[in-house]
Amino acid sequence: MEGLNALPPSPSLVVAVAINGKSKSKYVVNWALDKFVPEGKILFKLLHVRPVISAVPTPMGNSIPISQVRDDVAAAFVKEIEWQTSQKLLPYKALCTRRKVEVEVQQIESDNIVNAIANEVVNCNIDKVVIGASSRRMFSRRQTLSARISEGVPSFCTVYAISKGKLSSIRPSSSDRTGSVATVEDSETSCSTSISSGHGSRSLTERSDSTASYSQFCSSSLPLQRFQALSNINQTLLHKRSGSVETVASLASTEFYVEPEKRKNNESSKDIINETKHVSTSSIVTDDSSWTNDQASTSDVPRDFSSGEQVNINFELEKLRIELRHIRGMYAMAQTEAVDASRKISDLRKQQLEEEIRLKGILSKEEEARAMAEKEREKYEAARTEADYVKNCAEREASVRKEAEMNAVREAKEKEKLENAFMGRVHHYQEFTWEEIESATSSFSEDLKIGMGAYGTVYKCNLHHTTVAVKVLRSMEAQRTKQFQQELEVLSRIRHPHLLILLGACSDHGCLVYEFMENGSLDDRLFRKNNTPPIPWFDRYRIAWEVASALVFLHNSKPETIVHRDLKPGNILLDRNLVSKIGDVGLSTVIHSGSSMSTLHKDTGPVGTVCYIDPEYTRTGLISPKSDVYALGMVILQLLTAKQAIGLTHIVETAIDIDTLEEILDTEAGKWPLEETKKLTKLALKCTELKRKDRPDLKDHILPILEKLKDVANQAKDLASIAPPPPPNYFMCPILKGVMEDPCVAADGYTYERKAIEIWLNENDTSPMTKLPLPHKNLLPNYTILSAITVWKSGKQ
Repeated sequence: MEGLNALPPSPSLVVAVAINGKSKSKYVVNWALDKFVPEGKILFKLLHVRPVISAVPTPMGNSIPISQVRDDVAAAFVKEIEWQTSQKLLPYKALCTRRKVEVEVQQIESDNIVNAIANEVVNCNIDKVVIGASSRRMFSRRQTLSARISEGVPSFCTVYAISKGKLSSIRPSSSDRTGSVATVEDSETSCSTSISSGHGSRSLTERSDSTASYSQFCSSSLPLQRFQALSNINQTLLHKRSGSVETVASLASTEFYVEPEKRKNNESSKDIINETKHVSTSSIVTDDSSWTNDQASTSDVPRDFSSGEQVNINFELEKLRIELRHIRGMYAMAQTEAVDASRKISDLRKQQLEEEIRLKGILSKEEEARAMAEKEREKYEAARTEADYVKNCAEREASVRKEAEMNAVREAKEKEKLENAFMGRVHHYQEFTWEEIESATSSFSEDLKIGMGAYGTVYKCNLHHTTVAVKVLRSMEAQRTKQFQQELEVLSRIRHPHLLILLGACSDHGCLVYEFMENGSLDDRLFRKNNTPPIPWFDRYRIAWEVASALVFLHNSKPETIVHRDLKPGNILLDRNLVSKIGDVGLSTVIHSGSSMSTLHKDTGPVGTVCYIDPEYTRTGLISPKSDVYALGMVILQLLTAKQAIGLTHIVETAIDIDTLEEILDTEAGKWPLEETKKLTKLALKCTELKRKDRPDLKDHILPILEKLKDVANQAKDLASIAPPPPPNYFMCPILKGVMEDPCVAADGYTYERKAIEIWLNENDTSPMTKLPLPHKNLLPNYTILSAITVWKSGKQ
């Protein structure tokens, strides 16, 4: 257990390798492994600095700031970048794993690479840092990234710069700089060599001088180092031949060691170069003749030197010539750089002057732009004020124009009404307002209710001093609205003495205003509702003919045939003289001229009342005029028997078969003529045949028989001396108190005889009924009352 819980030994050295993920990074990692792995327990940290993620790319090729992206999308994009970076760093981690060293891969997110690596060195206490170095010229004006990292890393850490797998430069730590000369020799940047000779004391002296020169050049700038090196070389050339080799070698090694250092102070460089120009004739500018003198002076060397030593001296002299040539090239290069620097300074000053002139021009233009903007703002304010004024004028003109248009529309409507009045193109019904109907029915009082059907309630009331029946639909749903419009259209465009007269309507609330029928429906009279007197048999004959004639009129209407579809005693109304009129045509069907006159296919369910619906229609969905023939047969059977419709055909057929018809006839209707009644009964049974083809034709067969029976009934009625019915009140003129011949409507809404009201209006400006001033004296013909009076007169005759 103790062995399992023991912590692994801590590494003796922490080496950080900065990699950018490119192919050249493998050289840096391999060099670090070859350099530090043999030294013992080492922890390698692979450092990769990636930029801070500030934007997210889109499929369109642009980028969106990460602050404007949803949190989940930003997190997913960051994870994707981290994963891609990890995959890119895996080969370098594998290099360390194959060498069996402990390795950690760390991604650092920062836009400042130098600060990121420096902070990581401080936080992890890293001893050594290995970085990649650029292969650009050593005297480049631009400081490389490796140099900035070397300067930014703390002094307690050693920085190695690697270029193409080889050590390019080294920045020793603070502890290494205070070391001995051996440390300098291990830096791999010095190219000086120590000459092995028999004079050990003199070699040591030169090495100490080299160490001093190294510390001096490390602390000064590059131009100063070059000047001191050139001065020392000139002094060395004047020394004795015995000491020249070691001294110049020491100076040369010092010069080559400080070559990678960079120039930091441009002004000091210029000063040093100027001083160098003054001393160049005495110190550095030496030609080959000086070297020839030196060679000649070597002849003064005692003859006791061996030939081997002579060879070494010649070799060292040749080497010094090469080094001097190299130093001359460096000096020429420094001079060129100084000239370039001064030229650039003059260019910068010229640019500065140009920028100042340009800035002054920009400032003057800015002032002009401000003044122009102020003028434009004033113009804008003036234009806006003018626009507001024009807008107000346009609004006033629009209101005046709208009012003029409304007046024009009103006048056009009035003109159209007058033209329709003169030309006869008027509606055959009057438009009533909801307030008028509500006031006439006392807010639809229950005391005025006279009937209730499946689709609405009927009220008795007075409108314009005329007793009328108002039918109010229960709801204005789509189906109810369709029935309302159907009934309004049919009753407003057709007129027949035995069709209920439509006096007016309120289209907004689904109200129809009919003439009032005093004796109610045929159904109520047959079954003697409220103990009403029975209908005589001769009136029943006449009612059958009247209903049939109304159906013939509907079936032969032009240009479209109308089928009632809901004929029953409840929809047949009787006036005070028992004259019948068919109402409730809301369920009627209009057969267009292009359709067959015998059938019309309907997709909806059966429409009408049970026992009166055509059986073949319920079976096939085909509707035709003979569907009304079936209902007419049922109505005739009820006129004869005063019994309920259900099962009535079977009862009558049985009575005919066993010759007991007299027993099922309504005895309260009086003494029935048996021959005519039996003939009428058989006709009704033929009308109620189940198949349409077995039913007789209404116009050619049924109506002539009923007309003959009506004549018999009229003769019997004459014998009974039944007095003719008096005219209704709305047939009477309020001025003449007689039946009107040419009724017309005045501005007060009342109907008068035309001649009487014209005489009144020539002498008065007020209404004969209300005594109030009339808005105008226009008269409109009342064709509805005229039609009713005509029917009444024909019936009276």
